[in-house]
Amino acid sequence: MNAQQLIAEANELPLEDRAMVVDSLLLSLNASSADLDRQWLKAAHYRLDELKSGKATAVPAQEVFAKIWNRFDK
Repeated sequence: MNAQQLIAEANELPLEDRAMVVDSLLLSLNASSADLDRQWLKAAHYRLDELKSGKATAVPAQEVFAKIWNRFDK
């Protein structure tokens, strides 16, 4: 079986199974490291503390994506 056949077969899977295949493939490309995971966790806690304290404000995802799409539409 070649890659194109595998992709065609995977596309026939139910959505949840396709997501599991994609997740597995991405993990195989981007192996996680404990140190990197700790750094991301530290950054996430820092951002959460900023939001809770009022130092930062949340921006709705819809607004963020609209700005991104506007940049690419030009």
